[in-house]
Order: sequence, then structure tokens, then C-alpha cells
Amino acid sequence: MKNSKLNRFLYKYLIPYGGFLLIKIISLTYRFRFLGLENEKAALLESGAVIYGGWHQRLFSGITPFARRKPIVITISESRDGEYIAKIAELVGWHTVRGSSSRGGSKAFRELKSLAKNGYRIGHIVDGPQGPPEVIKPGLLRIARATGLPILPAAVSPHKKWVFNSWDRFMIPKPFSKIIVRFGEAVHVPKSMSKSELEKERRKIEKQMKVIHHETDSIWDDVHETRRHWGS
Repeated sequence: MKNSKLNRFLYKYLIPYGGFLLIKIISLTYRFRFLGLENEKAALLESGAVIYGGWHQRLFSGITPFARRKPIVITISESRDGEYIAKIAELVGWHTVRGSSSRGGSKAFRELKSLAKNGYRIGHIVDGPQGPPEVIKPGLLRIARATGLPILPAAVSPHKKWVFNSWDRFMIPKPFSKIIVRFGEAVHVPKSMSKSELEKERRKIEKQMKVIHHETDSIWDDVHETRRHWGS
């Protein structure tokens, strides 16, 4: 009984609020630079909202810049780990929908469609929460077809970071790190597509995301490019 109460306290209060406090403190030290804002602006002018697609590996790096893009909703699994992640997300200012392909998916999908109609932007971790890394799951295209919203690939690239020995080499930017947020060109997914056409489109978007991440990460390897972007 005591262990049960302790676990509830940890997952409902201590971990979420501790995580939120950590994010707030460390995020104050980050310096952000945005590239491809014209792509985001054009997509928003055309459709009113977008689906931001990103890798699970860069989730922490994107919390602050995407929390500013309200109203925004993100889908989080109904697992125990998802419980405190959802709480942190809500404290940051995101609206959360609980569900995954294995549990609660249909309910979450219906809620996403409803929120999209009310102008919510959608944040979607395209390869998570269990991978494999940098492989887009079909759910991304399913959401795009149902909502009619364009997919906006987003690369978040920290200069100095800790990299964990997890399935996706999860990153956390170090304090005072510079972080580049780059938006690729929006992709519209037609509602009427065959299975083979959907797979072709999935691979196309996956390739685009890999390219913009590689190009953005490469900026840190080029001293002249870094100075051009940061003015230092």
C-alpha cells in the first residue's frame, strides 16, 4: 500500500513538476535560431494549421519553441511513462490527447480531427515512442488525410548536447546551447490514395525529413555557416 501511494505521488506530482521546473530553468539559457519560417507561414496562411513532424530523438529540444505555437496538441501514449510526460506537456502549455496504435488509438484520432477543425496545430512524433528511429509510422499520413492539414517537417538541432544510449540516441541540449529550428516544405497528402501510393508518399516525407536534419546538423560543422546564421 505504501509503495503504491509513493508511486502515485512520484508519477502524478514529483516527476512531472520536477521535470517541468527543469525544462523551464534550462530553457531560459538556450538561444534559438529559426530557418524556413517562410515555409511555416505559407502553410499556415493556406490551411490555418499544420502538422509538425519531428523525430522522437529531438523531442526535448523542441519543447520550448513549439510550446509557443499555440494552440497545439500532441498525442501521448496511455502507458505509465506517458502519464507523467502528458502532465509535463500540459504544464508547458500543450494540449494532450492520450492514445497510440496499440491502445486508445481510435479515440485519440477522433479527438485530433475535432481539435484540428477548431484551429489546433498538431505536433506529431513520427517515429515514436518505440521506433525504429527515423522511420515514419503510417499514423502521420492517416492524420494528414483525415484532417486535411499539411505536414510540415521540422528539424531541431542543438549545438551542444547530451546523447543518451537509448533506442533513438535521445538528445538533451546542454545549458547555454544554441539550437536551430528549421521547417521544410509543407507536404499535402490527398485523401484518395492507394496503399502503394501512400507508401511512396511516406518514403518521400521520410527522405525529406532525413535531408533537412542532415543539412541542419551540418551547419555546426561549418564555422562560416555558423557565423552567418548566428552573427558571431
